[in-house]
Amino acid sequence: MAQPLSIFDVAGRAMSAQLVRMNTTASNLANAGGVAGSEAAAYRSIKPVFKTSYDQASGLATVDVAQVVTAGPAPTKRHDPSHPLANADGDVFEAAVDETRELVDMMETARNYQNNIEVLQTAKSLILDTLRLGR
Repeated sequence: MAQPLSIFDVAGRAMSAQLVRMNTTASNLANAGGVAGSEAAAYRSIKPVFKTSYDQASGLATVDVAQVVTAGPAPTKRHDPSHPLANADGDVFEAAVDETRELVDMMETARNYQNNIEVLQTAKSLILDTLRLGR
């Protein structure tokens, strides 16, 4: 039988999910403005899909990353026959990454990560205070 989740498990799993979110956001920002010679080869934004996981033993819920999927608009076609990656029609395809949205996601992710650190610090502090009371 599996051990029930503790508050440390819940916060740790939430932090892991936010780390995946931060990595996908960083990948999107790194590829913003990238071009390719075909729509299929052009970068598409990626996003994690979260799922709630319930623990019957503890009654707690946490989050996991179910998968990472492509999201957002298709790459933008631009006519630029002088570009070295241009296809036979003289078109290149630019990654349609909304940099403003990605930066907002990055700030929100960092805030959520920090909130989970505070949960861990508070839980640790409460446990230590409880142990001190027992002395």
